[in-house]
Formats: sequence, C-alpha cells, structure tokens
Amino acid sequence: MISQSVDKRKDLLAAALRLFVQHGFHGTPTSKIAKEAGVANGTLFHYYKTKEDLVVSLYIDIKSRMSEYIWSKAETTTDIKERFRIQFTEVLAWALQNQDEFYFIQQFHTSPFAGLLSPEEIKKQISRICHEIEEAMQSGTIKNRDIEFVLSVMSSHLFGISQYLTKAKLTDVQKQKVIDDGFDMLWAMIA
Repeated sequence: MISQSVDKRKDLLAAALRLFVQHGFHGTPTSKIAKEAGVANGTLFHYYKTKEDLVVSLYIDIKSRMSEYIWSKAETTTDIKERFRIQFTEVLAWALQNQDEFYFIQQFHTSPFAGLLSPEEIKKQISRICHEIEEAMQSGTIKNRDIEFVLSVMSSHLFGISQYLTKAKLTDVQKQKVIDDGFDMLWAMIA
C-alpha cells in the first residue's frame, strides 16, 4: 500500500512537471495533471491539498535532488575557489541532464508561487551555500558583500549560462569551454 502511494505521488509530480514546463502554471489545470498521471482528480487532492501545494512540493522535490547531487560532488575538496568551481560546474551539468527540472526551477523563481515557500524551507535550501559564501568572505577569498546579493549574482549567472547552453548548438568541448569561461567571469566579479 505504501509503495503504491509513493508511486502515485511520483506519477503526479512527473505529470505536473511535464505539463507545467509545456503549458505553464496557469495553463495547466489539476484535472489535466491527474489525467496525465492516470489517477482521478480527487486522488490528486488526496496527496496535495491545492494546486499551489503541488507546485511548491514539486519545487522542493527537485531542489532537494539537485542539491544532494551538487553537494556530493563539492565535498571532494577543502579549497574554497575549487569548491565554488565544482558547484558551478555541477549545477550546469545537472541542468543539462535535467532540462525540464531546471526550467521548472526558473519558472518557479519568477512566479508568485515562490512567495509560498515557508521561511524555514528557504533557510533550509540556502543555508549551506550562504555558509560557503560567508566562509569565503571571512577568509578574504571573495569580496565582502551582502550574502543574498552574492547569491543572487551567482544564481542569475547560472540561469543565464544554462539558457545559453540549452539553446546553443555546441559540442561537448565547446559547452565545457563556456562553463569554464562562465566560472572565470563569475569569479572575477566576486573575488
């Protein structure tokens, strides 16, 4: 029974992701998500009280999986600049491998749904990177600026490069050059 429940939840999240990416949040009714997932509309509301709850849950699920992937790669070094480089590179690698998920994250960040995240969830999501930024500032590795400002610069830079890499017709070697150059440009701004 629990396995079936987990499967339905996963099916609903997968269907919601596909439809939100294709049609946007407002162009995707819950009835269409339920149908795409192969469940009754009432079943969707059994797992998610509202459409907003579904959108936020999907965002948290994707961000959690992405973060686990990135942090597992970044823990391989104690050198601050190299940790930032690994994180930067791995975010873009993950984005290229999970284009719909990364696009959804971008959609979410620029939507009213972002305001529905609880302060606790926001803190949970950014606490580790904020700690990394603070550590880099304290060591003099990067400029001492408002942490949220630095985080915003980094996020915007990553989103822009991801969009470029997704649209440009580049070889793997060319993509890696763009990623390397993108990190060097970011580092020149913050170091």
